[in-house]
Amino acid sequence: MNMFEHELASRHMEELQAQADAATRARRLYLARRAARRAERAVRRAARASAAVS
Repeated sequence: MNMFEHELASRHMEELQAQADAATRARRLYLARRAARRAERAVRRAARASAAVS
């Protein structure tokens, strides 16, 4: 493999790694938002149940 091919392959691997990192961050953000929405719904449910009891 000559120097140019090596450079090209190396750059391509870096690009793929960057894409994988971005996908991981996006997924983590999505999961965090989903968990926050679930928690918010649970809080509202608990508040309604509490209001119904008292």
